[in-house]
Amino acid sequence: MSNILTELKNKKHKRYLGGMDFFRYVGPGLLVTIGFIDPGNWASNFAAGSEFGYALLWVITLGTVMLIILQHNVAHLGIVTGLCLSEAATQYCPKWVSRPIQISAMCASISTSLAEIIGGAIALEMLLDIPIIWGSILTTIFVFIMLFTNSYKKIEKAIIAFVSVIGLSFLYELFLVNIDWPVAIRSWVTPTIPKGSMIIIMSVLGAVVMPHNLFLHSEIIQSHEYNKKDEKQIERVLKYEFYDTMLSMIVGWAINSAMILLAAATFFQNNIVVTELEQAKSLLSPLLGNNAAVIFALALLMAGVSSTITSGMSAGSIFAGMFNESYNIKDIHSKVGIIISFGIALLLIFFIGDPFRGLLISQMVLSIQLPFTMFLQVGLTSSHKVMGKYANSKWSNVVLYSLAITVTLLNIILLFGM
Repeated sequence: MSNILTELKNKKHKRYLGGMDFFRYVGPGLLVTIGFIDPGNWASNFAAGSEFGYALLWVITLGTVMLIILQHNVAHLGIVTGLCLSEAATQYCPKWVSRPIQISAMCASISTSLAEIIGGAIALEMLLDIPIIWGSILTTIFVFIMLFTNSYKKIEKAIIAFVSVIGLSFLYELFLVNIDWPVAIRSWVTPTIPKGSMIIIMSVLGAVVMPHNLFLHSEIIQSHEYNKKDEKQIERVLKYEFYDTMLSMIVGWAINSAMILLAAATFFQNNIVVTELEQAKSLLSPLLGNNAAVIFALALLMAGVSSTITSGMSAGSIFAGMFNESYNIKDIHSKVGIIISFGIALLLIFFIGDPFRGLLISQMVLSIQLPFTMFLQVGLTSSHKVMGKYANSKWSNVVLYSLAITVTLLNIILLFGM
């Protein structure tokens, strides 16, 4: 009793929020999440759901599990070393190894930017009847303004808001359709490869596990200030990073799954194969009503704008890392990286005849580049020279290298099967 009274009189308790501390660390994971609910994912998921029903839901589950493992691992690199993946490659790898991977990662970023800009343009065409080319230019200009005039924290908050709206939009639309839940639940955990589905599978996988997001996560995880020489603070950031990553990736899994569920319940059931996102919107009107179609277009616009922002940030991070510098929007290397990514992507859009097909192919490009980034990442995070006592355990290396080999084999199967 006397101890309790003494504690009550004590006014020098240290601040400790317990579970509430988690909310101080939420942000980087959700910023990465927007990358795998981008317009490229929309194209892949609606193609998957409309053509194969619920059958390819397992690819979302597989991709999300892979993503949790990979994003958690690369975030450790950023937290422990204070370097993004590109910087670490420059510092610890010979140029003949680092440069080709960094250049290919820039190409993946360009491919991503192309998908994101097209997605925003398609949404503007749906909502305001603006031609794709002009919509692409408007989307790019808006994102440039966002990146060059807003601080990281403001962008982070804006994108978290966008993710929330996108999630609520699909939740609303799922209430309008009849889902065959027993089949959906089986499909989430039972791998099947229907005839002619391999390109879609690789497209969905590439859209979920995006190489540029691995570079981005290792950069933005450092946005939360902490003493990199204080082991207790490092341990604390590592702990909450895992919770942030888990929550964010589950949110992404739910939204990607909702896209396939919606496509399966509306288009597949009516024997309609979606070959354009504009077609998806126009077909939703008679099936689910005008509100569903407008909400679909608004969510796509938010996905396009926000994912273009993160694509630009990743390009800036990759390019700056090639010069052994971290991402900083005021630095010339980061600016040049963003301009290269958006400039080439916008130029390519002028020559794309089929925007939907362009979205699907862009996701395949990501899948092809992914193994190179994965092997680079695992090589760095397993090195005691780089990570010290935080280097991967033998078991972690087995899992990580197995994932990298699996993606490589899938790519080989795809290339020989085309």
